Formats: sequence, structure tokens, C-alpha cells
Amino acid sequence: MNINLEQKFNTHRIDFELVCVLLALISVGLVMVASSSMDFAAARYGDEWLLFRKQCILLMMGISAGVVVACIPLSVWEKYSGIFLCLAIIFLFIVLLPGIGKSVNGSQRWLPMGLFSIQASELAKICLLLFFASYLARRQDAVRSSWTAFFVMVFIIGIIVVLLLLEPDFGSSVVITFTLGSMMFVAGVPILRFLLLASSGVAGFSAMAFLSPYRWERLVAFMDPWSRQFDSGYQLVQSLIAFGRGEWFGLGLGNSLQKLFFLPEAHTDFIFAIFAEEFGLIGALCLVALYVFFIFKILSLSREANSKEKLFSAYLCFGIGIMLAAQSFINMGVASGLLPTKGLTLPFISYGGSSLLITCALMALVFRVNWELRHEQ
Repeated sequence: MNINLEQKFNTHRIDFELVCVLLALISVGLVMVASSSMDFAAARYGDEWLLFRKQCILLMMGISAGVVVACIPLSVWEKYSGIFLCLAIIFLFIVLLPGIGKSVNGSQRWLPMGLFSIQASELAKICLLLFFASYLARRQDAVRSSWTAFFVMVFIIGIIVVLLLLEPDFGSSVVITFTLGSMMFVAGVPILRFLLLASSGVAGFSAMAFLSPYRWERLVAFMDPWSRQFDSGYQLVQSLIAFGRGEWFGLGLGNSLQKLFFLPEAHTDFIFAIFAEEFGLIGALCLVALYVFFIFKILSLSREANSKEKLFSAYLCFGIGIMLAAQSFINMGVASGLLPTKGLTLPFISYGGSSLLITCALMALVFRVNWELRHEQ
């Protein structure tokens, strides 16, 4: 009887390690949004706690939305995956229409939702993950043997990338292409076809970087930011100064100087630089380790689902893990000077409603996968 009770408990248990690391990231995010945005909010809005309160409200909205998402069986998400693909294309199309899409800093990426705006690319991410996970699970044999199935996926990725580049949103194009390509690779797409897709993607993105004047300027500034420290390299130089000031153990929470209007986007795209300034190299490495463990737990869940032949769950979890890993790596790489400047938020840490809401929904899907795997044992 004791054995049966223990087995029943283990069957329905939650992955508390994943819960704990997620709560840790959310907590760090709230603390860093408060620390990095207070002076900016006080000068811009006359209320130093405004952005922190907004982030808390958006987090509550994200958790509420996540609860709803987690209550829906995975079979429902899989069944209507085709509709989600249509929604992804619709979102990316209507955001380009004058009078509907909202333009900020020269990019038309936002859809007004009343009290707040949400990026069309963020909505497209979750829709595309659901569709590709379903497609790869349903057409597994065709994906591995048929050129037709391969070109269908490439065609869909091509449409999405074109719509994203019209906004323009180069960063999301890279993240989505890399994520969907990785899902195709683990689904068993022959290596030669995958290399064809990868080489075409690299060539295309490289051509766009070289042919676009402002992207080329970013690349030049990335190679030698100090030669343009008061021009195109200003943001990267200020970010590197933040890292240098942090040294080993940082200046302490709230003691960053770069957030005092020296580093633009200190509470969004470059919040990792402020974290490094306040907590030093050791603190930055601890945050990186936290993300590594976080992604490891999601990918482990994908592997478990695959071992139980839950292909939709496996591909979905894998895609979510790779997407969060890619976005985290790019954000940290940009802030530390490892990659050219590109506007992508750090999941759960950066200020921003679109990223937070969609990331909460993605994690809800991960917890739904975890629950269904445990429930069916």
C-alpha cells in the first residue's frame, strides 16, 4: 500500500526543479527591472516605480494567461495547429498595414491591444512552434524521406522571414529560423537537406547584413566600437564599460552608473550589462548557469517525451528550449560584445510586455507537457 501511494505521488508530481529555476529567473528579472529603470522612469514619467509596477502587472497577466494555456490539453493545440500557422501569417501581415501596426524607432512591429501593445513576432513565435511541432509529429516519415515535405517547411519559413524583414525585425528572423531549423534537424531531416537550408539561411542573412547600410554600420561598429564610440558604437562601448566597472563582484545592487542615461535601453535590451555592473563577473556567470540549467530541464523533458513516443510534446518542448536558449545567448552576446548589436530581450529579465506574456505562455505549454507525461505513467 505504501508503495502504491509513493508511485501515485510520483506520477502526479510537478518538476519542482524547473519551477524553482523559473521562479529564480522571474525574481531576478523583477529586481533588475526595478534597479535599472528607476532613474529613467523618474526622468521620463515623473514616477520612478512606474515601469516596475507595469512589469508586475504584465507578469500577473502572463501567469493568468499561462494558467489558461496549461489547462488546455496538448491534443487540442495539436489539432488546431494549422489555424495557428494562419494566425502567425495574419499577425505578421496586419502589423505592416498603415493605421493598424504601431511604429516605434523606425520599426513597425507592434499591434495595439488597448492598454498595451504586443509584438506581432512574439505572437508568431508560439503559433509557429505549435504548427511545426504538429507537422513534424504527423509527417515524420515524409519529413525524413520526401523533398515535398521539406520544401513545404522551407516555404513557410521563407514567408515568415520575408514578413519579419519588412517590419524590419532581423533579430526575430534569426531566432525563428534557427529554432525551426533545429526542430527539423532533430526530426530527422537528412543532413544534406538540412545543410542546404542552413547554408541558404546563412547566405541570405549575410547578404542582408552587407547590403543594408544600417546593418553594415552595426557590423563595422561591432568590429571596432571604440572607433565609433560617439556614433554607431556608442551603445556597445557603454555596455562594455558597464562590464568593466563590475569587475569580479560588482558595485552592488542599485549602484550602477551606466543606467544613469549613459547606456540606452538599460532596462530592456542591455539589462544584462547592468546586471554585470552591479553583480560582477561572478554574478553574471551565476545567471548564465541559471539559464543553462533552465534550458537543460526543458530539453530533458523533450527527451523524456520522445522516449515515450509523444512526438508532438517532444518537438514542442525542444523548440521552446532552443528558442529561449537562442534568444538568451544573442541578448547576452550582444551586451558583452560577442555579437553585433541587435534588439532582443533577455527572457524573464528584460522589461517588456510582449516577451514576458509570450514566454509565460510557452512555459505553460512546457508544464502541460510535464503534467501529461506524469499523469499517463
